[in-house]
Amino acid sequence: MVRVSIAGEERYLRDADSDWVTQQVERRRKDGLPVCVTVAIDTPDLAITLATPECARGGGGRTPTSRETSVIELWNQMGLNRSDWAPGHVVAFLKRLRGLL
Repeated sequence: MVRVSIAGEERYLRDADSDWVTQQVERRRKDGLPVCVTVAIDTPDLAITLATPECARGGGGRTPTSRETSVIELWNQMGLNRSDWAPGHVVAFLKRLRGLL
C-alpha cells in the first residue's frame, strides 16, 4: 500500500493523480503556507516514508534495504529533498514509483 499526503490531505497512490497533486500544492503555496508532502510505502519488500523538507522530521530507524535505497535515490533525483521542489517533481516521482512497484 502506498499513501500520498499533501498538507494532511491523503490519498492512495492509485487516486493521487497529477491534477490533485498540483491543486493541493499550488493552493497552499498561493496562501503562503509551507507544503509538506509525504509518501508512505508499505509493501512486502518496502517499508519507508519519504518527506519533503517542509515536513517535521522523525528519527530514522534501520538501514534501508537496497530496494528502499533505490526509491530514496529516485526521491532525491526528482529534487524532493530540496526546498525548491515543484508539484511536477512529485507527479514525476509518483509516476516512476508506480513503475517500480
